[in-house]
Amino acid sequence: MSDSLLTTGDFTEENEPFALFGAWLKDAEASEPNDPNAVAVATVDENGLPNVRMVLLKGFDARGFVFYTNFESQKGREILGQKKAAMCFHWKSLRRQVRLRGDVEVVSDAEADEYFRSRPVGSRIGAWASKQSRPLEGRFALEKAVAEYTARYAIGDIPRPPHWSGFRIKPVSIEFWHDRKFRLHDRIEFRRDTPDGDWNKVRMYP
Repeated sequence: MSDSLLTTGDFTEENEPFALFGAWLKDAEASEPNDPNAVAVATVDENGLPNVRMVLLKGFDARGFVFYTNFESQKGREILGQKKAAMCFHWKSLRRQVRLRGDVEVVSDAEADEYFRSRPVGSRIGAWASKQSRPLEGRFALEKAVAEYTARYAIGDIPRPPHWSGFRIKPVSIEFWHDRKFRLHDRIEFRRDTPDGDWNKVRMYP
């Protein structure tokens, strides 16, 4: 297997990882039974203790990888505090993995508003009703909050909560991993010094 072995579905020869990620995500959309855009997001709290959880990727382009959340949640507070995060996609059906990490910025209000309007009504109500990551005295309290906000926004548009928006991870490294026999996997990492710099491609030992 040489460094130039690059076919569709494996690794691109171009030093630009976003097109390759798009091709892999498209493959996952055809093969994964549930949520091909599911991704683990890792953060660090104020004490340096890491946290990880699954979210759904809602967009990506040359600027970075976007997901949305309650900024008052644990992950929201940790990202706002550190302004750094990491992601890991694992597509079991394809035996592929993508890891990335970098600085984080908040998406524009226009981007957040547009995505919020695209969500089902129940999800928009839930964004208001859920005090995410905080103790819940019982399921009834959540159902009561949902009922209250459903009544409040029964007519007209449901506005985006001020504490709900999106984060964009601006990667300085993106690693593509593909399973091979005898654990002799393919690993290629794209690296750059800054979120706006040029990419360098490095083949890694498995």
